[in-house]
Amino acid sequence: MTAAPAKIHNPLVAVAMLLIAMLSLQGGAALAKSIFPLVGSQGVTALRLSMGSIILLCYFRPWRLTMRGGNLRSLLIYGVALGCMNYTFYLAIRTVPLGVAVALEFTGPLAVAMFSSRRAIDFIWILLAVTGLWFLLPLGHSVSSIDLVGACYALIAGACWAVYILAGQRAGSSYGPGTAALGSTIGALIFCPIGIAQAQSGVFTLDILPIGLGIALLSSALPYSLEMMALTRLPAKTFGTLMSLEPAVAALSGILFLGEHLTPLQWTALAAIIAASAGSTLTARKRSKLDALKAEPH
Repeated sequence: MTAAPAKIHNPLVAVAMLLIAMLSLQGGAALAKSIFPLVGSQGVTALRLSMGSIILLCYFRPWRLTMRGGNLRSLLIYGVALGCMNYTFYLAIRTVPLGVAVALEFTGPLAVAMFSSRRAIDFIWILLAVTGLWFLLPLGHSVSSIDLVGACYALIAGACWAVYILAGQRAGSSYGPGTAALGSTIGALIFCPIGIAQAQSGVFTLDILPIGLGIALLSSALPYSLEMMALTRLPAKTFGTLMSLEPAVAALSGILFLGEHLTPLQWTALAAIIAASAGSTLTARKRSKLDALKAEPH
């Protein structure tokens, strides 16, 4: 009888990998925001998508993979959603603190999780999420605290994230591991010209290119690799629950690298959205690790 492959029993290492991945992703976002005065958020979008696509293509080499194909429409939607998600997220963090923008963006995957189940307990998570949104969005209270246009961009990014998840699940069934590289390339082909045209100055200059490479590595290559390794060591529910901490990590990144500060009410709102995301993950029906990975934007 063939022996089963040895399982790595070190969840603390996997948790550390996931935390480093989140810090890398949000550190990349902070680095991107720091060069907005040089090339603008649109220019950063062009840098992130172009260089990130090159890294993913080199990593996955989709031309060497066996792909069934036949689901080109879903792949195109996936790529457009990925590009639009990056574009609108960077527009959002021009005027909205990083932690708040990520929390608002998180409503996209949270909505997908909510609408996929209609059990009574899910109404608790919906109520928590709505409460968090109410205190984050400048609607009827403290209008000066959060820019409404920036908040709307973050919500659009969240909607793109939801489309990304749904289309990615369909495209992934046909194109396998190469989906991320192919989708990123599609997004780059569409949004890079837009970003370059709207950039405040030259994007692909010798001064900016190393920073763009750093953004691509921190925001795509490193977190993706670490999350892939963490998925092999953690149950899908644990993985999804830990990923719910992303808004808090983003807020801390904003404090450390950008000097952003949130009010106690905003921290409470973030906690409500994090609790809603973690709760919906913990009470969700069993799903595969592949499904958990597809829910992550890279």
